[in-house]
Amino acid sequence: MSAVDAALPPSRLRRFKRSRSRSAARSWWRQPTMLIGLTIAAIWIVVAIFAPLLAPHDPLAQDFAITQAPSGAHPFGTDELGRDILSRVLVAARNSLPLAVLLVLCAGTLGTTLGVVAGYVGGWVDGLIMRLADLFSAFPAIVLAMVVTASLGPSTRNAVLALVTVTWPIYARVVRSLVLSIGQAEYVQAFRLHGASARRAMWKEVLPNVMGPIIVLATIYLADALLLLAGLSFLGLGTQPPTPEWGSMISVGTQYFQNWWMATFPGLAIFSAALAFNFIGDGLRDVFDPQSQIGSGARGGSESVEEDA
Repeated sequence: MSAVDAALPPSRLRRFKRSRSRSAARSWWRQPTMLIGLTIAAIWIVVAIFAPLLAPHDPLAQDFAITQAPSGAHPFGTDELGRDILSRVLVAARNSLPLAVLLVLCAGTLGTTLGVVAGYVGGWVDGLIMRLADLFSAFPAIVLAMVVTASLGPSTRNAVLALVTVTWPIYARVVRSLVLSIGQAEYVQAFRLHGASARRAMWKEVLPNVMGPIIVLATIYLADALLLLAGLSFLGLGTQPPTPEWGSMISVGTQYFQNWWMATFPGLAIFSAALAFNFIGDGLRDVFDPQSQIGSGARGGSESVEEDA
């Protein structure tokens, strides 16, 4: 609900909402970058699901054909142990993409919860949560994650845990700001004046309006999650060999500069996946941007009122 929604009669409000939904849906298909991002992301999702079937070779099978250049038998070449790089890149998607989604879900849930508590409760609770956010934001995420992972021991689980610890403030700050601004909106105050409790107003009016920006933020930070996880694996603190992982494959490839294919193809995989999520996030931001919705909605609402008059 918005100020425009509150000003319109029920019958006109339903027509306005249907018109706004159709307009938002059309705007999705008018953004070529978003369509490109959706296409690339869909390809990687299919690869992640069917990687064992798509891989032409066993990604763990070693061969005497070590550091072999790309050829018909091995389109992406082989690594230092003779393993097929194409198979390892495909299977690595099965490891990297779910971990990035898990990281975003965990950090987003924790950050959203703490942001809602900070904005809703206020006072010393708000101050404490925001000071914690400042503390975790004082250092680069990868550096703090390295410290946490090194303390707990290198593993996939500890890498995800460390990155959740250092990325939740991103969501908490955004959600707190949204809760504070939306909580003071006229339609929320009107809902309270009709007898609704503060908690009911939070669940019925504030949180639904917060979810759009959070979905956009989470989609954009999927790209960062991929890069952070790959960075920890590159440093030997994430997924451990022989499990295929894009970051660890690049780390090994940097030791064989003359064999350019060893680092190039895993790097292109990370680049394309991260670019896809950035494109999708940018498109979603344009669709869900509250200012553009309210602006277009206000014009559409006043035009509708004039026509009916």
